[in-house]
Amino acid sequence: MSENIHYYSKHAETLSQQYNSIDFEKVHQEWLSDIPEKGFALDVGAGSGRDARFLAAKGLSVVAVEPADGIREKAQQFTVSQSVHWLNDKLPELSQVFSLQIKFDLILLSAVWMHIAPSQRERCIRKLSALLKANGKIVISLRHGACDDERTMYPVSADELADYARKFGLSFKLLSEQKNTDQLGRQDVYWQTVTLTLPDDGSGAFPLLRNIIVNDSKSSTYKVALLRTLLRIAEGHPGAVVEQTSEHVVLPLGLVALYWVKLFKPLVDHFKIPQSSNTNRGLGFVKETGWNQLSSFSANDFYIGAMYMRPEIADAVYRTLKDAASTIKDMPVRYTTLPGTTRGVFHAEMQRTTKPAGSVVIDADFLTSFGRFYVPTAIWDSLTRFSFWIEPSLVNEWAALMQRYTTGTARNITQSDLLQALTWEDPRRTTTRVRTRVEQLLTQDAVSCCWSGKALKANDYAVDHAMPFSRWPNNDLWNLLPTKTKVNATKSDKLPSSFRMVSSKGMIQEWWKQAWAESAGEFFIQANLSLPNLPTSNRSFDDVFEAMVMQRDRIKDFQQLEEW
Repeated sequence: MSENIHYYSKHAETLSQQYNSIDFEKVHQEWLSDIPEKGFALDVGAGSGRDARFLAAKGLSVVAVEPADGIREKAQQFTVSQSVHWLNDKLPELSQVFSLQIKFDLILLSAVWMHIAPSQRERCIRKLSALLKANGKIVISLRHGACDDERTMYPVSADELADYARKFGLSFKLLSEQKNTDQLGRQDVYWQTVTLTLPDDGSGAFPLLRNIIVNDSKSSTYKVALLRTLLRIAEGHPGAVVEQTSEHVVLPLGLVALYWVKLFKPLVDHFKIPQSSNTNRGLGFVKETGWNQLSSFSANDFYIGAMYMRPEIADAVYRTLKDAASTIKDMPVRYTTLPGTTRGVFHAEMQRTTKPAGSVVIDADFLTSFGRFYVPTAIWDSLTRFSFWIEPSLVNEWAALMQRYTTGTARNITQSDLLQALTWEDPRRTTTRVRTRVEQLLTQDAVSCCWSGKALKANDYAVDHAMPFSRWPNNDLWNLLPTKTKVNATKSDKLPSSFRMVSSKGMIQEWWKQAWAESAGEFFIQANLSLPNLPTSNRSFDDVFEAMVMQRDRIKDFQQLEEW
């Protein structure tokens, strides 16, 4: 494989000209009608970028994978203005692709399969099939014939792919029984094309979720609270995944505990609504040494990047999260089981921790120190893609449980009151902070609108959620941008188009550097946990922006929002 990668880099100029000399429609004429009208496409071994450019022009968001630096860097020059995201990745690992937390409508392997060693092919199909949406399609071109250069090529067979399709539950189709002649005129080279389709996800995730939400017996709100906690993380923190396999996704247990606390804080401290059928029994995570020391804190005081400098507060935060983690492990994880069995759906592993000697920062290391939380991959995928539809069911069930627990008591709480109590807390704290920063900067420097580039005035600006909060509730510093009031009103809750995002790159990055250079630690802690494919060590504004554009495409794909 490394020899082939070297070859494509060494001959990048010649190969790019060769590949670009033939139109996409000629090379792929057999499956043009299978190109989806919208969604995500993955081009594995993207080479000169010809196919990626065509698919992007069709309106797809394209992830182009190419491990050969030379040809990839050349191709990137021609896709700057299009929705093409380039990755230095390769089969069979595709580790960066999996880190994106995306499912694809189309996966293309054009002139790639002959480079994959037979011993690696089954693993490749397994990995690729795990990246498909329901009804998603893998298109593979098969090259037959001799190779007259130093590249390594192996014999390929449509029958081999048919066997893999049966093994992994894919439908197989050979598009042409006849081998097609080579478009570059090589007399001894012939091609076939096969498609592998995932007809249905087959996971059973939706029935299982519905069973937990609607049918499971519940003596407390813990089960729905856990699902809503995981949904909020799946929706807002694709970068928080520690590990992913075909069976499960691993999250920092501390992050699960953090969102658990954020959800329960208003219910327990402000509204004081019972969360259990036994109103005489206290909640396992509400203890004097932890939770009760933070009674003045609101849910918005617990967030990624938060710093607690006073030792007594840091200790209370640590104990609160530890108590929450223990409750999650001992209660909803233990009692949320597969229907008709005692087998748990989720799994939590707590680690021995040491209480902080001084301050605490809510970052990846701190959250991971509490342990690991395992979510079945099918459940995670459903929570990620369909949170907008699942959350109302969770909220309604939670409200119904609380109403049941208050029946017969002196309290008169309406369904409307309960739903209001479950509303995700207003983001004014973070918006106020950004406003304060803008006003500080305006006293000594110019601040520009991140969308128009025009200078802002103290009495004429707004703080915009780049990714609309109403559809993706994220209050991180990277997502809050100062804008002209009129520009913000025009944008409203629309999602910035890919073109507008790319066009605004310089203005957005200028704001980030201007505003948060002194808070870079917090800025990157938030970005690295909420955006896809960023390592926790990342300190690159360029990488944050690229991940931001990718997150824009994910939201567009999940929710089909109106673009601005």
